[in-house]
Order: sequence, then C-alpha cells, then structure tokens
Amino acid sequence: MTERLVIIGNGMAPGRMLEHLLEIAPNRYQISIFNAEPRVNYDRIMLSPVLSGEKSYEEIVIHGDGWYVANGITLYKGHKVVEIDREAKTVTSEHGAVEPYDKLVIATGSVPFIIPVPGKDLPGVLSYRDLDDVNAMLIAAQSRQKAIVIGGGLLGLEAAAGLKERGMDVTVLHVMPTLMERQLDPAAGYLLQKAIEARGIKVVTRANTKRIVGETRVEGVELDDGTFIPATLVVMAVGIRPNAGLAQQAGLAVNRGIVTDDQMRTSDPDILSLGECAEVGGRVYGLVAPLYQMAKVAAATLAGSDGEQFVHVETPTKLKVTGIDLYSVGDFADGDDREEIVLRDASAGVYKRVILKEDRVIGTVLFGETADGPWFADLQKKQTDISEMRDTLIFGQSFQGGASADPLAAVAALADDAEICGCNGVCKGKIVSTITSKGLTSLDDVRAHTKASASCGTCTGLVEKLMTLTLGDSYNPAAVQPICGCTDLGHDDVRRLIKAKRLKTIPAVMQELEWKTSCGCAKCRPALNYYLVCDWPDEYADDYQSRFINERVHANIQKDGTYSVVPRMWGGMTSSQELRAIADVVDKFQIPAVKVTGGQRIDMLGIRKEDLPAVWADLGKAGFVSGQAYAKGLRTVKTCVGSDWCRFGTQDSTGLGIRIEKFMWGSWTPAKLKLAVSGCPRNCAEATCKDIGVICVDSGFEIHFAGAAGLDIKGTDVLGLVKTEDEALEVIVALTQMYREQARYLERIYKWAKRIGHDEIRRQVLDDVERRKAYFDRFVFSQKFAQVDPWSERVSGKDKHEFRPMANLSFQPAAE
Repeated sequence: MTERLVIIGNGMAPGRMLEHLLEIAPNRYQISIFNAEPRVNYDRIMLSPVLSGEKSYEEIVIHGDGWYVANGITLYKGHKVVEIDREAKTVTSEHGAVEPYDKLVIATGSVPFIIPVPGKDLPGVLSYRDLDDVNAMLIAAQSRQKAIVIGGGLLGLEAAAGLKERGMDVTVLHVMPTLMERQLDPAAGYLLQKAIEARGIKVVTRANTKRIVGETRVEGVELDDGTFIPATLVVMAVGIRPNAGLAQQAGLAVNRGIVTDDQMRTSDPDILSLGECAEVGGRVYGLVAPLYQMAKVAAATLAGSDGEQFVHVETPTKLKVTGIDLYSVGDFADGDDREEIVLRDASAGVYKRVILKEDRVIGTVLFGETADGPWFADLQKKQTDISEMRDTLIFGQSFQGGASADPLAAVAALADDAEICGCNGVCKGKIVSTITSKGLTSLDDVRAHTKASASCGTCTGLVEKLMTLTLGDSYNPAAVQPICGCTDLGHDDVRRLIKAKRLKTIPAVMQELEWKTSCGCAKCRPALNYYLVCDWPDEYADDYQSRFINERVHANIQKDGTYSVVPRMWGGMTSSQELRAIADVVDKFQIPAVKVTGGQRIDMLGIRKEDLPAVWADLGKAGFVSGQAYAKGLRTVKTCVGSDWCRFGTQDSTGLGIRIEKFMWGSWTPAKLKLAVSGCPRNCAEATCKDIGVICVDSGFEIHFAGAAGLDIKGTDVLGLVKTEDEALEVIVALTQMYREQARYLERIYKWAKRIGHDEIRRQVLDDVERRKAYFDRFVFSQKFAQVDPWSERVSGKDKHEFRPMANLSFQPAAE
C-alpha cells in the first residue's frame, strides 16, 4: 500500500532527498510538498552569481515544474505551513490546504539573524537568504547609489561583490578585526580584505552598528564611535538561525535546531528533519555538503533501510566571489599542542597554512592558490601520518614522494574515497566508475550522473583532470565536431594549425591539413576564409567567392529571390538629406517595401539583383555605406538619445554609440555582432540583450556582454565599470578582438563566453591592462586592411559625433 509522505520546505536538502528516494524506493510514497516560496526548487548557493549578474534564476533551477509532474509530486507553491497536528497526522497551510501524512519531513531551513538596532525595520533594510531577497537587492541596485552590507562572512562578502557588480558603491561593516574570522586565520583574513578592497569595495572592521538612520526609509548607518556612513540600501548578513518554530509548536524536541538522531528521525519516529533547521549530534549546519549527506540518510530511512547514518565531517569553506581563491577546512586556532607550517608569497598573493597535531593535519587555510585543498582535506579526514613528508608538505601533493609536478599525477595519486566535490559529497571513485560504466564523455554528462561540479563549480578543474585520466586521449574538453565532411578536424584544431604552420591561403590549408575534397564546400570555405582574414589581415586577400551570397552583394536575399538593402545610419541618427536620398532610390527603382528595422535603420525590400549595383551607386553619392545587415561582422550599434535630449540621460550615449560604430564598422567577426549604448539604467536601447552593451551611469560606463535575443533569450553579464569613453572604447574593442581570435566560425559571443568562461574574459580584457591594449592594437592593425565596399566609399563624419580617436592612436578608420 502506498504511504503518504508530506514535506515541509522545498530547498536543496529535501530536493536531493527526493532524488535519492525516487531512485531507491520509487513507488513507496504519494508525495506532497509545501513550499513557502512561490516557486520551484533552486540552487541557493548560486544566489550570489544571480545577484552579480553571472547567472539568471532560470539557470539555477534544480527541479522545474515538469520534474514534479513527471514524478507525480504535488507541489503547493507559496503555501507556508502554520500547523502540524501530530495526533491527526495532518499539516495545514496558511491558505487552508490540509494534507494527511504517514511520514512527515520538516525542512524549513533557517532564518536570517537581524541585529536588534533602531531602524532595523526601515524600508531599504534587507536580509540575504532567498531569491526574494536577491530580487529586492536587484531593484535597489538600479539606483547605482550607496549600499552597506553588515557582516563580513561568506554571505556578506558575496552580497557585497554582487552589489558592486551591479554598479553600487558598497561598504562592508564587520564587527571583528578580520573578515571571515570563523573560517580564516588573521593572515588570510588580511589578504581577503585586500582582495575585496581591490575590487572597489570599502571594508570597515571593528565596526559596531549603533543604529540605522532614516525617517521613512534608510539614509545610512551610525556606528557606536559616532561615524555615519550614508546609504540607500542596508543588507544584513550577520548569521542565520535554524527555523525550528513550527516543530517546537508541534511539541517536537528542539534545542538550537530540531533535534534528530543519526538517521534524521526527530523525537516523533514518524517525523524526520533535515537541512539547516535540523540539529544532529549537537551540531547545526549551514553549508551544503552536510545537508546533502542528511538528504541521503533521510532517503534511506524513509525507504526502510537502517544502513545509512549521518557522520560529522569537516566541510571546506569556499568563497563564491569571482577571482578570489580561498579554501579553509578544520581547526586552525592557536594552541600549545599543535604546530603549523606556513608558506607566504607576497608578490603572488599566496598564503598557505597547515596546522598539525601529533603529525596529523587538523586544519588548512589556503589563499591565492587552492588546488591542493582537497588533498589536505583528505589527509585530515583519514588522519594520515605526515611525518615522512613533513619538510615538503606545504608545497602540495605533487611534491610528495618524488612525484611528478604534473597535476594529473597528483590527481592520479588521490585515493578512490578522496572527496572531489565537497558540495555534493562525490568521491573520486564514484566519478571514475560512473564515467567507465556509463560511457560518459563530457563534463555535462558527469554533472548529470554524479552531481560533481554541478553546484558551485569550484571543483570543475579536478573533475576534468579525472576525465582526462580515465578517458585518456579520447577526452578533449575543447573538442567539437568536424567543420564539415571535407575534414576530420574541428574549428579549434584548424585555427591552431593555420597559425602553427603559417598557412595563408585556402589551398595551402586544404593541402597541408589533408582536406578530403579538392575545393571544400559551402560550409568550410567561409570558415577558412574568416580564419585567414583574422589571422593574417595584412597578407591574406579576402576571397569574396568564399563568402555567402549576402556578403558578396551587400544585401540580404529574400524568399522570393529579391534582395533588401540596409544603408548604415550611424547610431540610428539620420538627416533630411539622407531621408530624401532613400526616398529617391525607392521611387527610382520602384522598391515595393520600406521598413524601419529594430536596429534603428531603414530597410528597402524587394530589389532585383541586377539593380543592386545601381542602387548602391545612388546611395553612395548621398554618403551611405552598407549597414551590413547580412554580415558575420558588426551590424548595429543601437543608441538612445542620451544626455543631449533625455532628462534621465547620464552620458552622451548617442555620441559614444556613433564613435564605436565608426571605429569598428567593416570588421569581420565569427558571427553577427550587435551592440547598444543606453544613456541611463532605464536601458531604452536594450543594451542588456546584445552581444556587447553599454549602460551609462553617473560614475561612467557599465560594459555588458554575452546577451542574446534570437532563438536563445539571454540577458547580458556585467564585464565591469569604466570611467571614461576612451576606456569604454578600448574595452569593447579588446573584447571584440579576443572574440575574433578565439571563437569558432558562426559561434555567437554568448556561446563562446560560456565555453571559455566569463571569468577568463574579465581577467584578460578588464583586469590585465597590457593584454587588453594588445588586443586593441591588433584590432586597429587589422582595420588598416579591411576591404572597402566595392559599390560605395566610406563617408566622413561631419557633425559633432564624428570619430574621436584616443590620444595614443596613430590609426584612424577610413571613415575619417
């Protein structure tokens, strides 16, 4: 007979429990879930990337609506449970829904601790625990004003980093002398503060909040030393408490959390508890790894098995702030019964400290270089005697026992039970056996079958090394399908070999790379032509016969065999003279349709192919060049009117858009490239769904990238904030050149960015100034050799928006 299982809470722990339960006892229960939030289950540890703009809510959903339907689960969204009747064995929600149970699981999570100071209830004071909090912060961040985060722990620093990415001026207040004092020693806390401050976030330690100031909403924070810090948003991130009130009301044993045994049973044998609300072995937990262990144990208990028991294991701490590498596990307090080994590299920003007791590792703190974290944690877990490697221990696993410095050798030396993914508790043996038994060949496959690297992603490198060890040469994370049937090579190999062998013509590429056909095909020839144009701009003559018909005739072919012509209008600006010229062309050639495009230009449709040269000749006399609406290249730079006309405009968005377009037009890219510049955060030019976008703010220009609004719908990610137009132009051009050099033909920016990593792009284009200038210079060099339209000439800008070169540029595009 099917039993009735009711779950209160729909967070990550009960979600993982259901996965295990459906696997080991798929038909045992009729399941109902009450979720206080009005949504499905999502990955809460990825809220920080959602706040920063690196991910969307849709990307962190764990179980969509379809999953509940497919598994016959009733999900009550937005139903907070207000009563558990243990005698009647029912639960009741605030909306009056009542469900009977045979087994009940309480997974109500935690509640944020709000420091009891005057002003804590003012509008503008938020906590940071769920998606509603993140959405509220995102709304507040649109103001681009000042924010204060109270609390310098994991959540506080992640919130601060996210708000900074959203353009706010952020200050972190922390009551202790150093940040994350529970997870880091003072030395690492000092380095962390430097890294946070280097991002433009102010940090005030020993800051005791006296009151939050404001009449009708937040105006700032006053400290007990009299210091006043202005702000329009205050985020409380000072800790959490188990949400055990409902269980206590039902008469269950409650201490700090809901008391359970090691099989997750509460004082009522028909009621289990897990997650942040549960207390097992006298401990409560806030990190995801022990919660997932609870989930596995609870599933076994519900399935009638007594084999699984919860065992406390020290869980590593990792900070989810892009570009900050931090790893901490175990006990790192000072004491007479322990010793420490420390390595410092000030120039590299590296700090390593391993704490020993009786030749056993009991704690590890790593900052700046964390690859050996899992190895140190494994030594601690197994209480390995390290006396024989005492002198080299701090240098990591690769230096032990004469082992090779090859990182694969270090991974190979890990025991099968060594934990690789701390979030999901996945060991090396599990990953290797799953790869072998299921024939997995991709990282996504491994994530789907083992959950390794599917949460915070910090173990992705280790997982990929395991895949390389297991699959050998057959695993290539960058491997793709062959370009076409003419070759066995993929895009990446072709690009690499063109450079390595210095191949500078299509026949040379086909001969040296052993093409299977004599002249290639319509799929590979355009790709080869692009790669040669990009790699050898001063030596390779663009082969127009290897381009698509649209690019050859500078018009878009339509379904009836006619063509459409789109003249370029810089930044969407035009004049009466230009409009008359277009009207004359329409009348002269009896063009049947004229349409304003979404890119702020005019499209003339229905032109016969034989008329195209004459159409372009007439348009060229009026100063028009092709808008390249067909191009695998720069198409449009959409703008709003900006500060010239709009009362909300913060910068001259029209001028910047025209400057970018005149600088970059005519440049070929792997796929179409669309840009936009919005004069304020109201974003009228829709910059946040473009390949590259600019949002003008009071403090400068916020650069966005990797958006899409076609077959795929994707908002942009924030690359960073720059202060001047010159910087904005340099960053945008460098980003474009990096994309040109690294992307596969027909690969849009958002797909390329996902493949190589947004953090890597930020590192190369925003953080590494020298590399950025090198990309910029290579773009400028390539533009010297850009082909002029055969039917038109480039037009000079005559108005105040004409091209304004950067001070250190000797080259100006032909438009000047």
